[in-house]
Amino acid sequence: MTRILTGRERLFSEDELIVTKTDPNGRLTYANDVFLNISGLTEEQALGAPHSIIRHPDMPKTIFRLLWDTVKSGHEIFAYVVNRASNGDHYWVFAHVTPTFASDGGISGFHSNRRVPDRRIIGAVIQPLYRDILAIEARHGRAADGMAAGLAHLQEILKGKGVSYDRFIFSLQG
Repeated sequence: MTRILTGRERLFSEDELIVTKTDPNGRLTYANDVFLNISGLTEEQALGAPHSIIRHPDMPKTIFRLLWDTVKSGHEIFAYVVNRASNGDHYWVFAHVTPTFASDGGISGFHSNRRVPDRRIIGAVIQPLYRDILAIEARHGRAADGMAAGLAHLQEILKGKGVSYDRFIFSLQG
């Protein structure tokens, strides 16, 4: 996986759905053909790898912390995410991540479906928000401090709007 970013965006069609499953530690256990195609990974490269193999540096750690904290607590979450393909291209998704429960009620893994995102929302709301959060994260020497500050910023925005994160995301959908 290259660390070089190309600046080129990959797209997938409205009728395609990216699907992955992970174990409780976030290691890929399943990846459909749409995921493999857009990420540029082979099944051998993907399975067993941490889902973070596709993490793009323009994606705030704060959002991933919120995402993981939410699903590890047994709840679903929706989020806009920018990912990195194996060659350095990027692609945006509207993700729905849910925990998978074992018969004993514990979490046995996670399931994520990603759809084509609304381009208007990405440009008008998500990219400016993520740039602000990234700038806040960068002002801190320790990643944990940056994530805490980014999360506090996001929570202040949500408080000002009088909504939860989920309500904020759904309010963007029109």
